[in-house]
Amino acid sequence: MSKIVITGASGHFGKATIDFLVKKGVKASQITGLVRDKSKAKDLTAQGVSIKVGDYDNYDSLLDAFRGAEKVLLISGTDLANRSPQHKNVINAAKEAGVTHVLYTSFERKNESADSSMAFLGQAHIETDKALKSSGLNYTIFRNNLYLGVIPMFVGEQVLDSGIFFPAGEGKVAFADRDNLAEAAANVLLGAGHENKEYAMNNVENYTFQTIADELAELTGKDIAYVSPSSEAYSDTLTKTGIPEEFIRMLVSFAEAIKQGEFEVEKSDLELLLGRRPTDLKSYLAKAYASDK
Repeated sequence: MSKIVITGASGHFGKATIDFLVKKGVKASQITGLVRDKSKAKDLTAQGVSIKVGDYDNYDSLLDAFRGAEKVLLISGTDLANRSPQHKNVINAAKEAGVTHVLYTSFERKNESADSSMAFLGQAHIETDKALKSSGLNYTIFRNNLYLGVIPMFVGEQVLDSGIFFPAGEGKVAFADRDNLAEAAANVLLGAGHENKEYAMNNVENYTFQTIADELAELTGKDIAYVSPSSEAYSDTLTKTGIPEEFIRMLVSFAEAIKQGEFEVEKSDLELLLGRRPTDLKSYLAKAYASDK
């Protein structure tokens, strides 16, 4: 079995991918996890996973982690302002260390222009995709759609009492389960024939926020309304509740992108890579709101 490095290994996606690799027969000793804080990787150490401390800004730490590895899963960083050069550090270090295949968690999109409402999030992904394709390394790019797990953030903590107030219009999203995406990444790491491929990591259905409201109503027996205000009315309402301006801007940007159809897709490779149908909206909501019935 080839040696695999998972970056961001102490995060949810990284840990889940490692868990799936081990469940599918990879010896933990064949996996290296790159983490910034070793204290957050105690469970990985207990599994027998080799832990390297470093980060995307520390090129030498990347080189050290990647030496002897054949495959690296680059999980996108959270530093929006700096992650493009950080990701390029990973790619360059992987190439110098002799890695042959880099896999990357990118994102689904249609509009790649600078005036896209998702430009703040997407530009680094677009630049990383291009850097990978021109690196000379074998690559696999996962164009991950929005997680099902972000729905509670969009609909708010009081959704079961006050309904959904979110300016997404009739826009649709092929929300995907994060653990499904991690398992699919593990399958690709273990499989063959995935070199120089881009995969559409979307659910097999697209969902509107009206659908989310309807599903929640059926699940809980409550009347759950969906109201799509203007972006301005939405911002004003959230501002009055004391929510930070930066967070409001992010929510408005996502809502606008959803309204414009950025995350509505016709293609999904997720079912193929999983070998089964992905987790659907109803199943996710039933689990997320089970205690609220």
